[in-house]
Amino acid sequence: MEVTRLSSKGQVIIPKAMRTAHRWETGQELLAIDTGDGILLKPKNPFSETTLQDIMELPAYSGTPKTVEEMHEAVQEGILEEWRDRSRH
Repeated sequence: MEVTRLSSKGQVIIPKAMRTAHRWETGQELLAIDTGDGILLKPKNPFSETTLQDIMELPAYSGTPKTVEEMHEAVQEGILEEWRDRSRH
């Protein structure tokens, strides 16, 4: 647990260790949720909510169908790429 102060402008400094642990960088938008006995800060989802209608309007995939193994490999590559990007910071 770390202690921080509320400034005269209503600003609170989130300790660096917590910002780092949550990968929050300058400009990160946060949702402030009143829990009754405190405030919960959560990252704002950068994507708008997708509706079933949004999905129905997407064009059909016209490429060669991918196997489960190919999809699994693509997910693994994406995870490794994300991990590499984060470890550089």
